[in-house]
Amino acid sequence: MSVSSDLETQGFPPQGTIFPLDGLNLPVEDGAHPWYVAHRAAIAENWLAEHAANPSLYDGEMVFQRHLAFADGRVEGRAHMIPFSAFLHWRKTDRGPGGYHLFGLPLIMTSDGALIAIRMGRQTANPGRVYCAAGSMDRHDIVDGACDIDVNMRREVLEETGLDLDHATGRSALFATHAQNTVTVFRIFDFAMSETEMLQSIAAHVAQDPEPEIEAAVAIRTSDPEA
Repeated sequence: MSVSSDLETQGFPPQGTIFPLDGLNLPVEDGAHPWYVAHRAAIAENWLAEHAANPSLYDGEMVFQRHLAFADGRVEGRAHMIPFSAFLHWRKTDRGPGGYHLFGLPLIMTSDGALIAIRMGRQTANPGRVYCAAGSMDRHDIVDGACDIDVNMRREVLEETGLDLDHATGRSALFATHAQNTVTVFRIFDFAMSETEMLQSIAAHVAQDPEPEIEAAVAIRTSDPEA
């Protein structure tokens, strides 16, 4: 299945390009997302299969964009709330115009130069996957009617690792990249903790969480994806 993207027609650089951001304006509107309404039957059918394969999945709400554009260093969007089951179906489709996923990806750096990622738990929608602690935006990330990417980053990191981004130094530069109608917005956060200290701290958080989302933290010191 080929996965399409039309964001380049809306001002975004080519897919896979990393580009700086000056800001985002992502209001969340009332009412149902048109893409969700148009695909409701297929979404329900896919959810039955997804939930049967993984009964731990929870069909909560998340933010899903209906329009995204990039101009003068800023991302402008329009979003609605959709059920998580709709997103699970969307990511299996050709991801054509009308539905876009945008989320924050905080890059956690230790004092001795390691990038800290996490391995997702077997009960999640992405079992065994390794990436930086992050997740889709939901109602907790909406401030004054619009998505707040920094609130999203802090919430996800705190939930998954127990680390508080307020205790780190967030670099001022904000960057983004996009592929397959998904936009990833990222910022680097420098912690005073060493790799060993941070891995121990996250392990303690996972051990005391009755329903942890992650299996473990992973320290990355190479760009080799096979490492």
